[in-house]
Amino acid sequence: MPVCLNRVWLSPLLSPNCEVCVKPLLSSLRGDIGIITMNNDARRNVLSEAFFQQLTELLDSFSENRVRAVILRANPGAHVWSAGHDVNELPPAGQDPLCWAEILPSMTRALHNFPAPVIAMIEGTVWGGACELALACDIVVAATGTTFALTPARLGVPYNINGLSTFTRSLTPQMLKELLFTAAPMPAERLASAGAINHVVPTAALESFCMSLAEQIRANAPLTIRAMKEMMNVLLGARDMSASEFERLEELRKEVYSSSDYAEGLDAIRNKRPPKFSGT
Repeated sequence: MPVCLNRVWLSPLLSPNCEVCVKPLLSSLRGDIGIITMNNDARRNVLSEAFFQQLTELLDSFSENRVRAVILRANPGAHVWSAGHDVNELPPAGQDPLCWAEILPSMTRALHNFPAPVIAMIEGTVWGGACELALACDIVVAATGTTFALTPARLGVPYNINGLSTFTRSLTPQMLKELLFTAAPMPAERLASAGAINHVVPTAALESFCMSLAEQIRANAPLTIRAMKEMMNVLLGARDMSASEFERLEELRKEVYSSSDYAEGLDAIRNKRPPKFSGT
């Protein structure tokens, strides 16, 4: 795993004197909306072990601070949202890349398990495993002209079934097969028309549109949203629900209807006023 020296992420294969390494992610808060910005433009925001480690740390920090929504984005004006896997971290020919391939499923699980909605704000092209990262988010908003390309067939990399399961929840089999078999970029407009992503908006309006979505989410009851996201994850997982999982989800529901937010929502409706949810 990479190590952090003086707040700069270094691969164990690089010298501590390396000056070209950058922190792959930046974070900020706008009230209780968290923003994670991919910050490695020089390497087209590749997905690496350092990226994964920092992403999980930021999500953990946002969770502790009870953030109501998260926006995952690139720097403004980026030509590439993310180029996908860092091929320098893949093993040589003859070795199964399964160990590295577990990093991307771990990223998608971190996004799925985050207790609040995550919005992918897409500016620039999206390549390879970055398509999986984007579609693992709860809401996907892309700028006009954005394209998505699944490129394992072009690289000769064997994609794993965990990754494919992320796509099968959003894409029709025919559209997914076209993306996989051709490795050609597909316009965001076509994906949106098929319901695979949520919105395509002009680049100039992208940030304000995503912030408006996050504000709408922020105004709603966070415990209810958390419980519904958990239940949606189970339903979209296309698996049988165990008794213990059913009990866990019922406990989440009980937490919602026993909360002060539930009482606040009822009182707000009865008194015809906007609710003020506290997440308790």
